Amino acid sequence: MMGPPEGYPRFCVLGAGHGGMAMAGHLALMGVPVTIYNRSEPRIEPIKLTGGIELFGAVEGFGRLEKATTDPAEVIEEADVLMVVVPANGHRFMAEKVAPYLRDGQIIVLNPGRTGGAFEFRHVLRGCGVTADVIVAEAQTLLYAARSVNPAQVRVFGIKNTIPVAALPGQRTVEVVRVLRQGYPQFVPGDNVLKTSLDNIGAIFHPALMVLNAARIESTRGEFQFYMEGITPSIARVLEAVDVERVAVAAALGIRAMTAREWLYVAYDAAGKTLYDAIRTNPGYEGITAPPILDHRYLWEDVPMSLVPVASLGELLGVPTPTIRALIYLASLINATDYWAEGRTVERMGLAGLTARQIRHLALEGEIG
Repeated sequence: MMGPPEGYPRFCVLGAGHGGMAMAGHLALMGVPVTIYNRSEPRIEPIKLTGGIELFGAVEGFGRLEKATTDPAEVIEEADVLMVVVPANGHRFMAEKVAPYLRDGQIIVLNPGRTGGAFEFRHVLRGCGVTADVIVAEAQTLLYAARSVNPAQVRVFGIKNTIPVAALPGQRTVEVVRVLRQGYPQFVPGDNVLKTSLDNIGAIFHPALMVLNAARIESTRGEFQFYMEGITPSIARVLEAVDVERVAVAAALGIRAMTAREWLYVAYDAAGKTLYDAIRTNPGYEGITAPPILDHRYLWEDVPMSLVPVASLGELLGVPTPTIRALIYLASLINATDYWAEGRTVERMGLAGLTARQIRHLALEGEIG
């Protein structure tokens, strides 16, 4: 495989889970200078021993890494691009870990940001006293579908064709995408971080389906088709109500969010007069089984990092979100966790007390207008 152009930026992948291993291994396989950081030694030790990551599936080969470590001091400062590939619940932790080692000119990309990721990450950096000129950006979704199959080995099932990326501030998005596209032509400029955040369709499908199918998941250990059997006409009406509330919050910020039905058509060519009809015509959902347990990222990540920020923004802007709030409450009861207390509220995103105009200005210019 051909290497990157001369002078290619140095990458550091933060997170050695499924997606992080796929990204680090693929970058190395392309000849990109890349390191990887993970907070736990068991994930890192096999990569240290082998010197890299072996990939199977859509990408095949051995990607030799420059370094694998649990010490951020060894890899952060020398990197030009920091690719954060952890569940959104880990963004705050990562921001605190990298803060002491950041320098001018670095780019940080959340893969993905979920809802409000870039706002929270930058707010944490500023709270840590970071004054370096770094750009925080977020991808709308994760580039890879991958699963680690053995220590230091990962199977890549697919690589998405197009991933919108937006920077905070938005005026620097083109700068970020120009750097990323030297190796990743899949990354394209997104409108702004409000758009990437509020077009988070996982917020619509995952939490509500988990809550409304809770008994079935527990009694069958997930032995049913999550979308094709888990979504009935009545459950689809709840999903549509959640979607309407999300779109209304976006509209209050001057953002035209894509509806769940529109997304199904764009992503899968699945059309229908109702959300239920569109789901039923989507062959991409055939055969996907439900999670086997309720202590799953569809709740512990998607509720605090996707639903809570939408509801919190709604409260700030005077947009009612009763269905979303009901799901947050029920999910919290189901997993005995206060997801609102853990979640990405406007306070945690650094948006408390701002008007819609000020939030838009912050997204575009990086400062409150």
